[in-house]
Amino acid sequence: MLETVPTGTVSAGVVPQYVNEDGFASAPKARPNVGWEKTGTSRCILLDVATGKSALVTLPAELKDRAVRFASAKFSCSGKLALLADSADWHDRWYFFVDPITGAATIAESLHDDAWVGGPGDGAWGWTPDGDHLYFSSEEGGWSRIILRGTDGTRQVLSAKGSEAYDPLTRPAPENSSFPCSLYFTSSASDLGQRHFYRRSLAGTENINLTRSLPGWNEATLSPDGKSLAVVHSYTNRPPELYVMDAASGAVPRRITVSPSPEFRAYPWRDVPVVKIVARDGTPVSARLFTPTKRTRATGAAVVFVHGAGYLQNADKGWTEYPREYLFHHFLAERGYTVLDVDYRGSSGYGRDFRTGIYKHMGGKDLSDVTDSVRWLVRNHRIDPKRVGIYGGSYGGFLTLMALFTDPKTYRAGAALRPVTDWTKYNHEYTGRILGLPQDDEAAYRRSSPIFFAEGLTGSLLMCHGMGDDNVFFQDTVRLTERLIELGKTDHFETAIYPVEAHSFTEPASWTDEYKRIFALFERTIGEKK
Repeated sequence: MLETVPTGTVSAGVVPQYVNEDGFASAPKARPNVGWEKTGTSRCILLDVATGKSALVTLPAELKDRAVRFASAKFSCSGKLALLADSADWHDRWYFFVDPITGAATIAESLHDDAWVGGPGDGAWGWTPDGDHLYFSSEEGGWSRIILRGTDGTRQVLSAKGSEAYDPLTRPAPENSSFPCSLYFTSSASDLGQRHFYRRSLAGTENINLTRSLPGWNEATLSPDGKSLAVVHSYTNRPPELYVMDAASGAVPRRITVSPSPEFRAYPWRDVPVVKIVARDGTPVSARLFTPTKRTRATGAAVVFVHGAGYLQNADKGWTEYPREYLFHHFLAERGYTVLDVDYRGSSGYGRDFRTGIYKHMGGKDLSDVTDSVRWLVRNHRIDPKRVGIYGGSYGGFLTLMALFTDPKTYRAGAALRPVTDWTKYNHEYTGRILGLPQDDEAAYRRSSPIFFAEGLTGSLLMCHGMGDDNVFFQDTVRLTERLIELGKTDHFETAIYPVEAHSFTEPASWTDEYKRIFALFERTIGEKK
């Protein structure tokens, strides 16, 4: 038995609830803010359930002064033990081989990043069926790659540089199979905008694409006997559906589900093109481009959508992570707007340097990527530079605020939905690894937090926020609203509150109200004057 015992205590925030069945307000506890979560160093204890004897895992001498947090432990089929641990400052990760009797740990692999350790395969690891190798992901060479580390010290890189590898897993060879024990993973090797499922024999050198007959986005699950795949497949204009197929190259998939209604399927949803835009520092940036339909006259107005989550890929060849916005963008295009959906710096799918481009400054390269995309629109799609709007939720709401506050000449109007306005009020794990701790780096938090730039607002701002949001607290919008009032920005902003909603809305009436407000904002500010 392995037990991880964290040290320190946590101070939690509260999320007031004003609409309750009993008619009284309540204040349930929520997460702590960054810098308030006292994690310290954890310790691992091995417990023999048969004898009751225990042993403390002891780290190598070179780590005795490091704050280390143990994340997970895994036993091989032969009883060998490995541990995964991270440094408290997120710069380092270690995989340890551990003596299950004495608890003595030796470093099997160490990962370091001057920003923070992460990437598409973050935390996915395990033992191979032979019990002699660990597999895990590493961003060595600038891209997420699958590594095989043997207990004998051997090391092998199993996936290609220049693409991202995700979710590795291994399976023993099925009975009566023609291929040996293999490792499986998802990769963007064929196209950064696609995901395919690959097999790699642990004794071979070739990565075999098992889903190449399904272009687009594939999330595959291997059957217990290793002979079949269940694949959730989608494409740009086709929502996810379930397919089954043989786990073999060139296998023909069989569709199992038909999910959308006949009315939905009858609409000509667009196979939206992904365009490449060169940012000011030469970095290629991907974006989905919605242009007015042939029967609709372009008005010269543009709307930029900024996806949430920060670390997410949305400009790709799969069904969008934002289906409501995808529908809304069709609606806008049918009314003459040009819409651009940008995978700005910090988004996933484009390598380590792209992922960490926001280190110590959110609202820096991510925002300049969006602004460079607007300039590309003006040059190439006859957009009036005085008629550009922007909107997004969560991280997208944060970037909308930074755009309006720090570059008001580019953005005339914006809708910031459930936005972060001050990063000192967000959670520890997400914010701390990007900006450090506020008590250690006040400058990073000030240059990254919109509330410190609110005086720059000259356009029109709409803020929408659910009062029960336990992710980005409603307090963020309340504090910024007060700041805008103090600055005399009365004619430049409005705030819409949603008393029963959390971070992601659940009530259809709330979604409808929010998007009516966003559309009305754009019609009033950048829409074609009648």
